[in-house]
Formats: sequence, structure tokens, C-alpha cells
Amino acid sequence: MSQTIERRSAAATDFGLQPFLDSRHSEPRWLSTLRREAAARFEEMGLPGLHDEDWRQTPIGAIARTTFRRPAEDAPVPREALAPLTFGHAFDGHTIVLVNGHYAPTLSSLGAADGVRVESLARLLDREPALVERHFGRIVRGGNAFAALNTALFEDGAVVVVPAGVALAAPIHVVHYSIASDGPSVSHPRLLVIAGRNSEATVVESYGGGDGQEYLTNAVAEIVLEDGAILDHYKVQREGTAAFHVATLAVTQGRDSRLSSHSIALGAALARQDVDQAFAGEGGECVLGGLFLASGAQLTDTHTRVEHAVPRCTSRQLYKGIVDGHARGVFVGRVFVAKDAQKTDAQQTNKNLLLSRHALVHSVPQLEILADDVKCKHGSTTGQLDPAALFYLRSRGIGEDAARSLLVYAFASDVVSRIKVEALRRALGRYLRERLPSAADIEEAVV
Repeated sequence: MSQTIERRSAAATDFGLQPFLDSRHSEPRWLSTLRREAAARFEEMGLPGLHDEDWRQTPIGAIARTTFRRPAEDAPVPREALAPLTFGHAFDGHTIVLVNGHYAPTLSSLGAADGVRVESLARLLDREPALVERHFGRIVRGGNAFAALNTALFEDGAVVVVPAGVALAAPIHVVHYSIASDGPSVSHPRLLVIAGRNSEATVVESYGGGDGQEYLTNAVAEIVLEDGAILDHYKVQREGTAAFHVATLAVTQGRDSRLSSHSIALGAALARQDVDQAFAGEGGECVLGGLFLASGAQLTDTHTRVEHAVPRCTSRQLYKGIVDGHARGVFVGRVFVAKDAQKTDAQQTNKNLLLSRHALVHSVPQLEILADDVKCKHGSTTGQLDPAALFYLRSRGIGEDAARSLLVYAFASDVVSRIKVEALRRALGRYLRERLPSAADIEEAVV
């Protein structure tokens, strides 16, 4: 099935939507309705362009000009290709692998623990659709054309259900791998995480694919935290050098729930991450963090929206970017405080480091406050390495290249050090040291 993705006011069949929808005969009625409503929204909106304020700094002409095809479900992927995404043999936990958006049982390693379920979305929809009906497609809100396209065209994904009162010690790793063996391809992977009342869990998402292969990963993750639930969520994006990555993370939090979500963006020619979080119960806490490294001609964009709709909730955001060459970074963060959301405590920080005079970052932190008893602040800084810090390191006998690398490493490690999964934290630290110049000098200085 060919899916030509470009902005135009044409019938849904031009995007391969209608033939796909007509082929889903055996799906539950509620899912069929959900798909068709999403297809109608996408047809109405089309792909975003420069006239869309939220996408004005992220031109997607390269996506619009490309004809993407749905890849084969059984594309062969050697296990060693997943090594960069599975942290070698150091990652201890449950792993579910999706190749081109389809569950790959031979590459996955799943086990039962305290009733926790980690399963293929397609299999659950076939056997137990009621398990996901309440939340699936309900957390993502309107206005996002790519999310609507995913809802209309997804074929598989991963579902994580943590029962009430269960504290899961081992992290759950969801691996998304893309391979385009016969021209540009597109996949629409899905993730649904349901954390029951007073449960605790850690979920890691990893995205990757073949270097030099042109493909589009259009991902949607929905996370539901019921009252008192605690979830640590991490996303590592290491797509191929010619890939496009567009992702939406939608979260709803119940009373006294706690979410910590960190995103690390390292790959893709063009990467866009939308985070849409909402407090649905009082006393919730949300920590959002991120780090992106962009070089060459890469473009990395992060948009966040935190909605304080109820009183006495706390949110913290810290996003950092390191940009080199002719690369561009975008950060747009929005905190909304509703009229009745008194006692809100919200902080938002964005810091960016430019390593080249050609590098550019567009940063727009925003606060929209309708309540009067709140503590809210935001800040943004973009600049080059501190000359005084460079002079200090050089006066201690460290070479100029090594001093620069050490400062960049320290800037990035502030985010990486917040990752609680040891294998992931170590792997990212090692990656940063290897990517920066004078890595050996950094190792010596750190030790």
C-alpha cells in the first residue's frame, strides 16, 4: 500500500487511508469508529505547513515530497542491529521489540511478573479489546495531524499494564526499529501504558534504524497514571541519519500521581517530539526533561504543553540542546494554568549551547496563567561556551580541545545524570564521551 504524504485538500483515498480502513473488517466497532474519526481529522487538517504556528519553525517539505510505502511485516533484522538500542547485555528487564511497527516475538524477551502485562497491541485488540478500549486513543487530544494519521493507520504497537499496588523493580524496554529495504517506508508504532492505582514502574522507549535509509517513524505514546501511580519514563531517539522521526507523547495523571519523563534525541535528519501532559487529579507531580544533540544539517524540535487543570499540582521542565555545524534546534514549551488551579507550582527552563556560528536555536517558553494563587516561572538561555570556564580549565593544564569537550560533556551530563536506569545512564554517558572530540582527555579529566 502506497501512502503519499503531502498537504493537499483531497479525498482520504489519496493518502491510502480509505483502502486501509476498508480492509479492517474484523476490528471492534469502537476501534473502526476511532480510526475513521481520526482519518476525517487528518483529511481536514492535512499536514502542517508554515501557516501553522506550532510548525512554522519546523518545515516538513522533505516529508511532504516523499512517497512512503508500508514496509513488509517480516523484514529481517539481525539481533546485533539492535545492540545500540538494547544497551548490549547490560539491560536487565523485559524487552518488547517492534520492527517497522510490528511485534517481533523472536527478538523480544518477555516474562510474567506480579500480573504485569507487556504485550502486542494487535494481539490484545484481537483477543481482549476491552482491556485497552477505555484509554486507547482517548488521551491524545485533537489538533495534531500526525497523531491523527497514526490513529487511522497504526497496525501494531506495545501495551504495558501495571496492576494496582504493584511495584515493578525491573524496567520495561520498548524497542522500535525501522528498516527500509525497498525505498522510503513509513510506520506508525503505538504505545499504551496504563499504571494502576499506587503502582510503580519504569518504561524505556528506544527508536532506531538503518543509517542512510529513508523512512518515517510516526509514533504515538499514551500514558495513563491512575491515582497514586509512579512512573519513570525515558525515550532515546537514535534514528538513522536519513530518517524522519515525528512522535507524540500524551499523558494524563490522576490524584497524587508522579511522572518523570526524559527524552534524549540523538539521531534523524528531522526529529519532532510533542509532549502533551494534563493533570486530572489534585496533588500530582510531573517532571519533564530532555537533551538533544544536533550537528550537520539536522533539525530537532521539541514542543511541550503542561496543563494544570486542577489545584495543588507541581511541574518541572528542564530541556537542553547542543547544536553544531548548520544544525537547528527548536524548543517551544507551554504551561497552562486554569482558573481554578490554585496553588499551582510550575517551573520551566530551556538552555542551549551553540558550538558553531552557523548553529541556531529557536526557544519560546510560555506561561498562560488564569489563576491568581500560583508560583510559576520560566527561563531560556542560548549561547556559546563560557570563556572564563575555558580559561580556568586551560590554566589547570588541560588542552583547549579537551577543555571544550569537557564543558560540553558537563552541560549534557546534567540531564543524563537524572536517569535512574543505570545501564541506560552509563550507555548514554559513554556515547557522549565517544561523540565529543578528545574523548580520551575527557575520560582522564573525569577520573
